[in-house]
Amino acid sequence: MGKKLRKAVQAAWGILCNGYVKGFLPGETIYQGPLKHFCVPGMNCYSCPGALGACPIGAMQAVFSGRRRKIAFSVVGFLAAVGLLAGRFVCGWLCLFGLVQELLYKIPVPKLRVPKTADRILRFLKYGMLMLFVFALPFFFRTEYGLGEPFFCKYICPVGTLEGGVPLVLLNAGMRQVLGGLFRWKFLLLILCVLASVFIHRPFCKYVCPLGAFYGLFQKVSLLRLHYDEHACIHCGKCAAGCKMQVDPCSSPNSAECIRCGECVQACPAKALMFGMGNSKKKGKTAHGVYKEKL
Repeated sequence: MGKKLRKAVQAAWGILCNGYVKGFLPGETIYQGPLKHFCVPGMNCYSCPGALGACPIGAMQAVFSGRRRKIAFSVVGFLAAVGLLAGRFVCGWLCLFGLVQELLYKIPVPKLRVPKTADRILRFLKYGMLMLFVFALPFFFRTEYGLGEPFFCKYICPVGTLEGGVPLVLLNAGMRQVLGGLFRWKFLLLILCVLASVFIHRPFCKYVCPLGAFYGLFQKVSLLRLHYDEHACIHCGKCAAGCKMQVDPCSSPNSAECIRCGECVQACPAKALMFGMGNSKKKGKTAHGVYKEKL
């Protein structure tokens, strides 16, 4: 029930964020109304024909305006507030592209498990994406008009290609006639991401997504937290075995890699894991029937 509910929430949120149906009609343009001044908390392309809000990564790339490189605290502040409230909960429950990757992973083929050493190194790649392509390059490299380019969205993001580039090309004959090397490059990256998602669970989220990296910075201090009761734990290992993000909730219940999907909580037979707000102590019955404090 939990997995189905989460996927239903992901799908519903994706539909809500891309509810401008008129934009998908031939000859129509993307929505450019007042809602586009606000970014949604999860990955969602600004250029998607149905998008009602702005892309959080695109908005973060615009934190420097003009030649003064002025920080847009409203954008960074909003996303930081989301991170402080829930950490990477957005990744697990409100990201449409995360749902797409999960559905692709359900295709019945032999799965790949990235070696631990390589996996550990690759996990840092998304932080590099955040610092280099979202902040540093837009800050230091400017267009002829003195503005920073959206490097991640323009040259890397497969979400933008899937939600924005492909639909716009299909709907607009004029755009199909002027396709160039940049679209082919990004389409290649999308294909690679799709293929990787068939064999590896949410590879974009694990290794590339700068938004996940940003929210991950707040994971250990966010209000929504995963609480682990070591007294109730029977050390069966089912929580770690069931985590597709390769997190051990017992040793690191609020790891920056956890997307707070809740599958570890459902897998635990001893009810030693639970989500709660803050670090408040709560009473709970352990596996041995004795009431102890949950930290």
